Amino acid sequence: MSTPEEPSLEDVLARAREASKELAAVLDEPPPWEPIWKRPRKPKSKAEKKQELRKQRRRLQDAGRRRFAAGQSRRPRSRQNRVGNAAARRDARALSRVRHSTAWLW
Repeated sequence: MSTPEEPSLEDVLARAREASKELAAVLDEPPPWEPIWKRPRKPKSKAEKKQELRKQRRRLQDAGRRRFAAGQSRRPRSRQNRVGNAAARRDARALSRVRHSTAWLW
């Protein structure tokens, strides 16, 4: 058996340079996929924060307008929601019973 000969300094340097190129290529490519909750947080700039708040305020204002418009609309409400006194509700119930019955036929 022969002992391996000593590698020359040039060979070692060449191999090290190749390895460093490979390492640089690995470091340059994007990291493997990771879920968003594990990624480090990127702080938002003031402009981004303001933009987000502006959007949120606009969304809430629009929702408020929709809610207001819904309250103003003249669409018939469900029976449960209608506010009225109990006597009026009883009368309406009795009338609807008569209307849906066949009592008036005989």
